[in-house]
Amino acid sequence: MTFPYTAAMDDALRKNLRPGVRVRVVQQIAGRNYTWTAEVTGTIVQYEQKQTGSWYAHSKNDKLWLDRLLIRKDDGELTTLNLDEFSHVEILSGEPAGATGPAKTNESELPL
Repeated sequence: MTFPYTAAMDDALRKNLRPGVRVRVVQQIAGRNYTWTAEVTGTIVQYEQKQTGSWYAHSKNDKLWLDRLLIRKDDGELTTLNLDEFSHVEILSGEPAGATGPAKTNESELPL
C-alpha cells in the first residue's frame, strides 16, 4: 500500500481530529530499497501539537513541533503516533460517539 507524499496536514483534516472520532493511520518509513508500512486503527483520545526536547531542531523557540495523535486501539491499547509527511490519516467515522453541541475547547468550558 503506497500513499502519495503530502507536504503538510490539511486544515480540514486537522479540525476533524477530535476525541471519539474513529481513524485509520498508515505510516511509512522509507528504506534504501524498501518501504516499511504500519497501519493502526482506533478511536482518537487526544490530538495536539507538542514540542520535542530536541536540542538540534532549530525551529520555533529552538524546538521541533510535532503533530501527536493518541488513539485507543480496538483491544484497549493506547498508542501515540507522531504524524509526519509520510503519515496518511483516514477518518472512518465523522462524529464522536455521543457528540452533542460544540466541542469543549478548554477547561473553563467544562462542566463543574
